[in-house]
Amino acid sequence: QVQLVESGGGLVQAGGSLRLSCAASGSTFSLYAMSWYRQAPGKQRELVATIGSGGTTNYADSLAGRFTISRDNAKNTVYLQMNSLKPEDTAAYYCNAKRTYPRLVNYWGQGTQVTVSS
Repeated sequence: QVQLVESGGGLVQAGGSLRLSCAASGSTFSLYAMSWYRQAPGKQRELVATIGSGGTTNYADSLAGRFTISRDNAKNTVYLQMNSLKPEDTAAYYCNAKRTYPRLVNYWGQGTQVTVSS
């Protein structure tokens, strides 16, 4: 079992920056692919970025260059650095931990709200 706790959300003006953190419990954090998702009101949850257990990163096409995902396995934490924020980035941001071996498991955090004012 993995528990995920997000933090770092808040209210920021357009053009500003925020860094989200997701702290994970457990001793096998380094084996999980970690992702950030977001969900705006009335919209489906969408993938923002993923970082694999080996450190490979992938981003939603529309966000690459503004957002950076990273992880610190010593601290069991994954980060999302968000720069040049826009009002359309307003959403609840969720942390996800996924592992496929020996079986598929998926864990979610409770989410942290990011609001970008114009």
